[in-house]
Amino acid sequence: MTIPSANPNQSPARPAPADLAHLKEFEVPCRVAVEQTEEFFCAHVLLGNQVTVDAGDTVTVQGDAIEAKPGDRFIERRRAKVRRAGPLARAWTKIAAIFEITELFEVSFTGRRTL
Repeated sequence: MTIPSANPNQSPARPAPADLAHLKEFEVPCRVAVEQTEEFFCAHVLLGNQVTVDAGDTVTVQGDAIEAKPGDRFIERRRAKVRRAGPLARAWTKIAAIFEITELFEVSFTGRRTL
């Protein structure tokens, strides 16, 4: 099942990665891969133009919502809007991440028992 992307005939100019470095908000082409099978349940977005995302940045994929039914596996091209975080938001995200990761360390050890 593939959902058509918005404006499939539109072919916007692709800015160079260096041109995107100073922008606060911009759009880039992206590839969305969705899979819901017995082996995998995942969705991945690969941004075009060699764009990297840093702490605090947000990425919004344009177009209709994707609904994958069991057994579906597809890849489609879309546009994504990237919003760069400011220095304060970037620092706050990094600090908050340190405290949130400690939640993963809540492990209890018990005496030996047989399952």
